[in-house]
Amino acid sequence: MNSLNKEILRLALPSILANITVPLVGMVDTAVAGHLAGTEAAVAIGAISVGSMLFSLLYWNFSFLRTGTGGLTAQAFGAGDTHEVAKIFWRGMALSALVAMAILLLQWPFLKVAVLCTQASPEVEALAAQYFSIRIWAAPATVSLMTFSGWFVGMQDSMSSMWKDLIVNGVNVVASVILGRGIGGWPGLGFAGIAVGTVIAQYCGLLFCVVVCMVKYRKVLAAFRLPELRQALSRSEVGPYMRMNGNLFLRASAMLGVYIGYPLIATGMGDMLLACSAVMMQLLMLFSYFTDGFAYAGEALVGRFIGARDNAQMRRSVRYVFIWSMSIAVAFIGLYWVGGVPVLRLLTSDAAVVEACSAFLPWLILMPPIGCAAFTLDGVFLGATASRPLRDSCLAGFVAFLGVWFLLRWLVLGGNVIPSAAKESLPLHMLMIAYFAHLLVRTVWLSLCWKTIRDK
Repeated sequence: MNSLNKEILRLALPSILANITVPLVGMVDTAVAGHLAGTEAAVAIGAISVGSMLFSLLYWNFSFLRTGTGGLTAQAFGAGDTHEVAKIFWRGMALSALVAMAILLLQWPFLKVAVLCTQASPEVEALAAQYFSIRIWAAPATVSLMTFSGWFVGMQDSMSSMWKDLIVNGVNVVASVILGRGIGGWPGLGFAGIAVGTVIAQYCGLLFCVVVCMVKYRKVLAAFRLPELRQALSRSEVGPYMRMNGNLFLRASAMLGVYIGYPLIATGMGDMLLACSAVMMQLLMLFSYFTDGFAYAGEALVGRFIGARDNAQMRRSVRYVFIWSMSIAVAFIGLYWVGGVPVLRLLTSDAAVVEACSAFLPWLILMPPIGCAAFTLDGVFLGATASRPLRDSCLAGFVAFLGVWFLLRWLVLGGNVIPSAAKESLPLHMLMIAYFAHLLVRTVWLSLCWKTIRDK
């Protein structure tokens, strides 16, 4: 194995190990909700889906704190500019503090408006609002962790990033189970315990990151004096940074439209199909957490080699990262083909939910190749800080998602093309087609734009 492949694996494997625990958190939350005594499984699972949707709607708008930090840090690292590396960190943390303050101040009106936009049952809405009102207090930690994540990626420090994620996700799983279902003779907090576990986990992760910076990066961060922060936040300094992040903000908003639109559309399909949509999305995203490990490696290496002005190594790293990523896709096709139903049974003990979800298992086999390509290309373009193609591809993907959904709804349901006996599960199949279309458009768009950074 050559040195570049070893470097890719050094960066990717810790991220993959940490990412494995990310879907585990969602699955455990879904499983705890699906097994709570005194609460109907479909209602509790649906509330987790809607509550998570609200936080996606809130936090994804600020994902530029991670995506904008990673590529810039990697390029500064590749160029050997320690002062710039430190400046990017402190500027990101200052913006994170401002964002967290705004989120906490606006939490009540946001919740009221967001709940009005859902079509969920009153039971689901009530539980989702309870979940949101507790978990919102993790906002300062959550947005700070976005900046830490991007900075660690840019610093080629996959181990610190891995331990951060393992701590957050591990504490989340344990705390949600204990607080949700209880332990020993203590009955737990029920549904509210799932949200409390998430809050505790986020602050544990923040504490770890602070310790890492104090111990490992004290000299690096000392290269930038805090009095210089005012200049770093001036219009002349922040202007180019925010223009790039403006594109990334629009990208995040477009992606948000898809990932919020998915459960939002599903809320109008009834509690059973809503529960199925939540379970399917957990499984659809499972492979992405493996692919993201190589996407992060691509982001780190592309940024580093661009900063070092080594175009040949940059292109080689992209080629090798894609080979690894598509290998993941092939592996997950086999996993979903063989083990789809057993995994469903792990997520809920409700036989009706398992049976309903089984009809959608073929989508788990179709998604990995196109999804892996889209996610890996995202990492490559983020490392190159090529924000405009990222923005345009996601906007086009969002248009494709909505366009396909509304076209199918009009042709199939409005036009009565499909016999009525088949309509019970048909809306969710149509939603899956729309999601697939958005991934396809993103992949094709970025593939066509590759030449813009190939010769950078």
